[in-house]
Amino acid sequence: MSAHPQVLVVDDDTEIRKLIARYMQEQGFRVQLASKCAEVHERILTNQIDLIILDVMLPDGSGLDLCRDLRAARSNIPIILLTALKEDVDRIIGLEIGADDYLGKPFNPRELVARIRAVLRRGPKTGPEARDMAFYQFDGFVADPSARSVTDPNGRDVPLTGAEFDLLITFLDRPGRVLSRDQLLDLTRGGDGEVLDRSIDVLMSRLRRKLSEGGADQIFKTIRNGGYQLAAKVHVPDRPR
Repeated sequence: MSAHPQVLVVDDDTEIRKLIARYMQEQGFRVQLASKCAEVHERILTNQIDLIILDVMLPDGSGLDLCRDLRAARSNIPIILLTALKEDVDRIIGLEIGADDYLGKPFNPRELVARIRAVLRRGPKTGPEARDMAFYQFDGFVADPSARSVTDPNGRDVPLTGAEFDLLITFLDRPGRVLSRDQLLDLTRGGDGEVLDRSIDVLMSRLRRKLSEGGADQIFKTIRNGGYQLAAKVHVPDRPR
């Protein structure tokens, strides 16, 4: 990723698009704009997009459906959903289908930029620091923090979103420990008070499903009135120099 990440802003409100674009450019981002779903696919094909800000309500379809389609196509571009809807269920659905974060309208542009930077920090690390990072072996899987990748026992890639990968690493760093929802919120989202407790349950469900598809059926335990526990043994081999 370049020093000036390129963000695709998708919203059918012209004024909101201009407001977001102007503020983000002042903060050092490059910006692409789209007003409907059809334009998103075109922008992705013709530009290197590092993150998508996606409104839920678009004139030619739902942003939720678009998010689902991108994930089904195995796109790992981070997505932050914007919604004017008050119901928490829409935010939960967004997380269930693979969004990395969400923000309700109206919002402060400074908060949006903070969310963008937090999501982008989950991206792959490079340089000497990354080469020194350990990788994890568990139940036949290999998780590599430097590449932010997971492979299953057959060597196939397990496509995780940034939030799912962060959650997995949180458990791999603490094998055998029972972690409550509050602890997981603090460890994965920095104690953001607006993050829903239910979002952890949604992320756990997504992570379990994806690892189960790779052959790990009982890797996590749900502890009644306690939280969640990684049941697999974790091995951290020395990384070759």
